[in-house]
Amino acid sequence: MFEDPLILMRLQFGLTAATHYMFVALTLGLAPYILFNQLVATRRGDRSRMTAVRFWGGLYVVNYGMGVLSGLVMELQLALNWSGLQQTFGYSFAAPLAIETMTAFFVESTFLGLWIFGWDRMGRWAHLFCFLVVTVTAYSSAWWVLVSNGFLRHPVGFEVVDGIAHMSDPVAMLTNPAALHAFAHVVTGALALGALVVGAVCAYHLMRGWDETGVFLRGIRYSAVMMCVMPFLVVTFGGMQYRFFGQDPPTSGLTHTAEQIETIESAGESLFVSAANTAGEAAMMTGWALMFLCGPLMMLVFPLLSKRRGALGRMLRVAPGPALFAGRPARWIRWSLAPLLVAPVLPYLASVGGWVFRETNRQPWVVVHHLTTAEAVTPMSPGAAVVSFTLFTVAFAVLAVVTYRLLIRYGRRGPEGGPLAERSEAEPVEPVAPVHTF
Repeated sequence: MFEDPLILMRLQFGLTAATHYMFVALTLGLAPYILFNQLVATRRGDRSRMTAVRFWGGLYVVNYGMGVLSGLVMELQLALNWSGLQQTFGYSFAAPLAIETMTAFFVESTFLGLWIFGWDRMGRWAHLFCFLVVTVTAYSSAWWVLVSNGFLRHPVGFEVVDGIAHMSDPVAMLTNPAALHAFAHVVTGALALGALVVGAVCAYHLMRGWDETGVFLRGIRYSAVMMCVMPFLVVTFGGMQYRFFGQDPPTSGLTHTAEQIETIESAGESLFVSAANTAGEAAMMTGWALMFLCGPLMMLVFPLLSKRRGALGRMLRVAPGPALFAGRPARWIRWSLAPLLVAPVLPYLASVGGWVFRETNRQPWVVVHHLTTAEAVTPMSPGAAVVSFTLFTVAFAVLAVVTYRLLIRYGRRGPEGGPLAERSEAEPVEPVAPVHTF
């Protein structure tokens, strides 16, 4: 393996892309929930809802910061290790990525900064608008990235001039069915992940009887409802992508003849790719099969935790509402909530497995029927490939460990200990140094 730079570059891109996606998916999954809570808090002047916004927003900011760092490293390795792709398809494949970086990404970062530092410094509706822009641009960023990814799977909207692909039909690229289906699939998967992360954090605090402001009971309700709906949508949009497997793209024949394509595909069969494809499919199927059970099981438990306990609650003599969490909850409650602590692993496992399954199904092509993976990789010695693989993999591993340690730490602290927690009036504030003007 270490003698073949292509295998190392495949492994490196797979590991780094999977790690980066973990941050992206949580960003997409948390943003709508935070936006909804802030909208309700702004309309009603609900202080408990705003406490929830600060808490979940703090986790969002930590995850977003690490997502930016991993994204920058991801772009660097894409340029360094896959120069053949940039040289041949840079004018078409890279165009949506450039738009994503120059518009959605910078706009998102700017308004997130305004949102973070604008607490108590701007009007409540202006502050809400800032996070609305953050949410819209986050999904816009995902859209542009998936337009590029859809182009690799189902290349459309370009023409080849002197061996270089030039974009000829931007509308065809933007309406590429491979991109549309992938976007719907990723968005619904991210919403399921966000719901289970919310559910896991809420379960941790409810198991200890901590819910003075109702933040965590509301979170459990949101998680239960979402997990009753999202798995069905994810599987539906994922299944719609199967029609692209083995299908010739409309531009097939522009670069290679049908005989050449058949020869390349026959010679490109690999035990490594086949094993990765099988493992990805198994992980995807297992993860989503288990997630189908999450929503219904949560719906069975949640009515017992609500303010109106219902007939089943009366039969079990369960105290309703806040009295249920006046102290440490009963053992059966803790056991009912405990599985949620590890539930976020399932959408991560299923999403990464599904991505591996999807991407390995187009091998040996990077751009189907136009550019092979071997042609796209940057020529390098085995030693240089080992160094690149080691540096990038270690960098992403460090980012992942640091991010999730911070997320777990702030999640366990609760609303009073998050990075955006409201400063206590009794807490001393350092005097601001005077600003001198000249």
